[in-house]
Amino acid sequence: MKCSAFVVAVALSVLSMAVFAHGETVHSKKFSPAQLAEEKPFGKAGDPKKITRTITFRMSDEMRFDPSHITVKQGETIRFIARNNGKLMHEMVFGTVQELKAHAEQMKKFPGMEHEEPYMTHVAPGKSGEIIWQFTKPGVFDFACLIAGHYDAGMTGKVTVK
Repeated sequence: MKCSAFVVAVALSVLSMAVFAHGETVHSKKFSPAQLAEEKPFGKAGDPKKITRTITFRMSDEMRFDPSHITVKQGETIRFIARNNGKLMHEMVFGTVQELKAHAEQMKKFPGMEHEEPYMTHVAPGKSGEIIWQFTKPGVFDFACLIAGHYDAGMTGKVTVK
């Protein structure tokens, strides 16, 4: 009986560690009302009923986004489709340069860190992810893959909001 309890305890602890691993996990898109309402310097979560257009990005193991620069109109609500054409996990995260650099450094220290916000999507190899975002302010903003080492390898891009 003690042996069975030990085996179950070990199995549960191993499974609980998997919850925090980034790996090939496909994250659900269930955000809290606070996450959906939060205004960031680069905009806010968009209303899926008010999408004005869709832009598709391709992510590759050459550590690039294609396209790597886009221009949008202030106030547009855009559905971003991120397609992972590579064999590695990639992600697309919008933010300021300072936020993205800081987050990339954290990912180096904690590569298994799990995080989910409306301005990011994690995409397994051969799959697609989605972000619906409204750019509420004009300016030049950034996006990047923050998987450990990908940002430093140049997996970044820019959004110009006019």
